Amino acid sequence: MLAQLLAAPSPLRTRRGIDLDFPLLAGCLALLGLGLVMITSASSEVAAALSGNPLYHMIRHLIYLAIGLGAGVLTMLIPMSLWQRFGGTLLLLAFVLLILVLLPGIGREVNGAKRWIGFGMFNVQPSELAKLFTVMFIAGYLVRRQAEVREKLTGFLKPLLVLGPIAMLLLAEPDFGATVVLVGASIAMLFLGGVNLWRFIPLAGVVLAAGVLVMTSQAYRLERLTNFVDPWADQYGAGYQLSQALIAFGRGEWFGVGLGNSIQKQFYLPEAHTDFVFAVLAEELGMVGALVTLGLFVFVSVRALYIGLWAEKAKQFFAAYVAYGLAFLWIGQVLINIGVNVGLLPTKGLTLPFLSYGGSSLVICCVSLALLLRIEWERRTQLGSADVEFSEADFIEEPRGSAEGIGHAR
Repeated sequence: MLAQLLAAPSPLRTRRGIDLDFPLLAGCLALLGLGLVMITSASSEVAAALSGNPLYHMIRHLIYLAIGLGAGVLTMLIPMSLWQRFGGTLLLLAFVLLILVLLPGIGREVNGAKRWIGFGMFNVQPSELAKLFTVMFIAGYLVRRQAEVREKLTGFLKPLLVLGPIAMLLLAEPDFGATVVLVGASIAMLFLGGVNLWRFIPLAGVVLAAGVLVMTSQAYRLERLTNFVDPWADQYGAGYQLSQALIAFGRGEWFGVGLGNSIQKQFYLPEAHTDFVFAVLAEELGMVGALVTLGLFVFVSVRALYIGLWAEKAKQFFAAYVAYGLAFLWIGQVLINIGVNVGLLPTKGLTLPFLSYGGSSLVICCVSLALLLRIEWERRTQLGSADVEFSEADFIEEPRGSAEGIGHAR
C-alpha cells in the first residue's frame, strides 16, 4: 500500500520536485516555530519543578512535532478520492474512539474530564480525530446528496442526526469547547453546500436552548459563565485564572517584557503552556507580538478558505468542502482560545492551533495542513476534477535516455 502511494502522483513527487503552496506552508511553519519557542519559555518553570528538567515539555513537544510532520508527509501522498471513499469508515472509527474514552479503565481522567486514551507515555485525544473525520464525512455527504441538500429539508436534517450523537459523546467527556467548534464548522459547511439560510433559524434556536441547558446544568460551568464578566470579584477563586491572564496582557504593554522574562508563568497562571500560552506570548512579546501572531492565524485561515474556493471553481467539490471545514475548525479554535485569554468568553479548555502544547492537537493540525496542501496541488493539476481525468503516467517524467534516442532517430 505504501509503495503504491509513493509511486502515485503527489505534491512531493512532480516534474518540478516538491510542489507545495508556499504561502500557506510558510504561515503554518511560522506558527509552529513560534509555538515551539513559546512552549519552551512558558513551561520551563513548571517543568523544572515537576520533572527536574526545564526542557521536559519542549522535548515532548519536539517529539509530537516530528510525529505530526511525519503524519503530514504521509497524508500528502493520499489522494482526496481515497479520503472520500472511506469517509463513512472514518466516522465510525471516531464514534468508537469517543465511546472508548468514556469507558472505565480505558479513558484517562485529567482535571475531572475524560478526554484521553493512554498509549504508554503518549495520550490520544479522540475529539481531535472526531473533528477531522466528521468534516470528511459531511464533505462526502454534500457531494453525494447535493440536490437533496439544496432542495429538501431531509437533506439538511440527515447530517444533523450524525452530529447529534457525536456532540452528546463530546459533552459526556465533558468537552464543551470541541463540541461548539465541531458543530459550528459543520453548520458552516452545510451553508456553503447550498442549504437555505432560513432552515438554520429553527436550528439556531435549538442550539441556543441546548447551550443554555448545558451551561446551567453543572455548577462549575455556571460559575465560569458568571465570573468571566468580572473576574476581579473573586480573583483568588473562580476568577483566578482569567485575572492572572489579564495581568499578563497588562504587563506586556506594547513590546513585552522580553522572551523568557514572563512573571505569570512562574506558577501564577495555570496551564500557561497549553490553554493560556497566548497570554504568556502577549506578556513576553507585547501587543505587537500578539497582533502579529493573530495576523498569522488570519492569513492561514483565509488562505485555507481560498483553497476551498479554488477547488470548488475547479469542480473538485469534496476537496472544496474539506478545505472549508478545516478552515472553520481553525477559525473556531482561534476565536475561542483567544477570546478566553482576553476575557471575552468564559474559561474553556481548548488549544490554540499550532501554538499550544498538546500532542493530538498538534498532529491533527499538521495533518490538516497536509490535506490543504494536497487539495491545492490537486486543484492546480486538475487531478480529481469532474471534467478532467489523468493517469499516473501523465505525472511521471520520461527518462532522458529515451528522449535522446528519439532525437538521434530523427
